Amino acid sequence: MQIEYVDWIRNLDKMTAIRCSALLFDLDGVLIDSTPAVTRVWRRWAGEHGFDPDRVVQMAHGRPSRTTIRDLLPNADIDFEDREVERREMHDLDGIILLPGAHQLLTSLPPDRWTIATSCTRPLAEVRLRAAGLPIPETIVTSSDVKIGKPDPEPYLKAAAKLGFAASECVVLEDVPAGVRAGKAAGAKVIAFLTTVQRTELEDAGADYIVQNCADIIASREGDGLQLSLAV
Repeated sequence: MQIEYVDWIRNLDKMTAIRCSALLFDLDGVLIDSTPAVTRVWRRWAGEHGFDPDRVVQMAHGRPSRTTIRDLLPNADIDFEDREVERREMHDLDGIILLPGAHQLLTSLPPDRWTIATSCTRPLAEVRLRAAGLPIPETIVTSSDVKIGKPDPEPYLKAAAKLGFAASECVVLEDVPAGVRAGKAAGAKVIAFLTTVQRTELEDAGADYIVQNCADIIASREGDGLQLSLAV
């Protein structure tokens, strides 16, 4: 790890620099990977309701569960179905992993300069963060805290406000088009990760920068803000 860090320092002149006040992270696909668990739960749910599992899994990623359920079963008991999906996801933690660079990036940031805005419910987000060994910020924004989820800007507007900043002063870190659009609609710059979808999908959604993962970002305190160095 020390060798990798030294290599970063030596190549700072080849990197893209961004100044901001705070970072707003998505959770799945940015800090952790719970894809195997999410896929298992949604494929089973899709089969039980007669839907194409591949289509349902694609629909569900990066959006609140109840949004996907409402789109597919508009006349169902949405609350019941949502609770059942959440219950299954909270009990299926097999294969949840910490993504490269996530722990290092978070620990390099002042605690009051970052938070998470996720489409998970609060209980599910907390279970996954603990499983991955990551801290749970007091300012976390989940689907339990918003009326409209991504791609609506509400999650990132609320996350920025909880830190005491305008979203336009922040940088959003995302991995799917719905999240990228949410960040852009909130007025933030968006760094997109190539952990979940193809580069063209992130570009089409409006991502300002595209990197592999958190390991491609170095953050440092500069004056009253942060400076990010990106290997784009």
